[in-house]
Amino acid sequence: MQKEMEKLEVHLTPSPPSNESLDDLGSDSDRPLGPRGMLKFNLQYNKKSTTLTLNVIEATDLPEYSRDPFVRIRVLCKTDEPKSEVQTVLHECETRVVKNSRNPIFDEDFSFSLKEYPLSNTSIKLEVKDFDKYSRHTLIGEARRALKDLKSSETLEFNEHLQEKTKDIIGEVLISLKCLPTAQKIEVGILKFKTSSSSIIQERDVYARIDVFSNQHKQKHQKSSLRAKSKVTVFNETFLFSLPDPKKTHCLILISLYETLSTGKKLIGQTTLGNQKTKFKDDHWDMMMQTLRQPVADWHPLYI
Repeated sequence: MQKEMEKLEVHLTPSPPSNESLDDLGSDSDRPLGPRGMLKFNLQYNKKSTTLTLNVIEATDLPEYSRDPFVRIRVLCKTDEPKSEVQTVLHECETRVVKNSRNPIFDEDFSFSLKEYPLSNTSIKLEVKDFDKYSRHTLIGEARRALKDLKSSETLEFNEHLQEKTKDIIGEVLISLKCLPTAQKIEVGILKFKTSSSSIIQERDVYARIDVFSNQHKQKHQKSSLRAKSKVTVFNETFLFSLPDPKKTHCLILISLYETLSTGKKLIGQTTLGNQKTKFKDDHWDMMMQTLRQPVADWHPLYI
């Protein structure tokens, strides 16, 4: 699924000044293989105040294509639910952009409250990206650290090699599919979206965006109406797209969930499904093809 999401990068470069840049979908698969550079940062945990302090110091030896780097930071916590890979994004922020540098010095401090969230389930993810004002930001690489080994009030310095991006599951979305062969259409339903039980719910609205690709042709996207965000957000909306020959047409569906902010919109997570040949067999699509003209619903993980 991650590979399929990476392939979509070629098709999903939006026109400026859209806030739905889909940069979080991006991969660096179109960049030359080789060293991605290093990222130096400090971590300190204060057990008494349950506060994590991060100092992003600098990045060094970034690739030649890097122009205006910055660092996106996410603090993640795994749910205690058995056999669940769903994580909660506790905090998210960014450093400033350093112009025209492959060795940017940031020297920025961030503090994160971890009250009620055990260090044993918590990690920090730092993504070094190349800023682009008119398109999606390009991922250079990432560094991750589990916080379980941090000792109270001890400052630890890390100088990490940047690695290829990895995806995190932050929730699930219930999707229905219905094939209408006579009308040569496919009906995509966005039914529900749920987060982990430990998610922090803020008073924001959310909506879904649906992109459909048939034989690598991108159809016009559609959006759901706004819904108040909750641990289980109900949409119950359906959308029709063209599907000329369901058995022969290569179809890929991208579902993206966004939340609205005072400054614009922010991507929550994305998932893909369809009949593309991948190592991840899509049973949902097969079930739809076995029950023509009847909606079939299934849960899909949301990645960020």
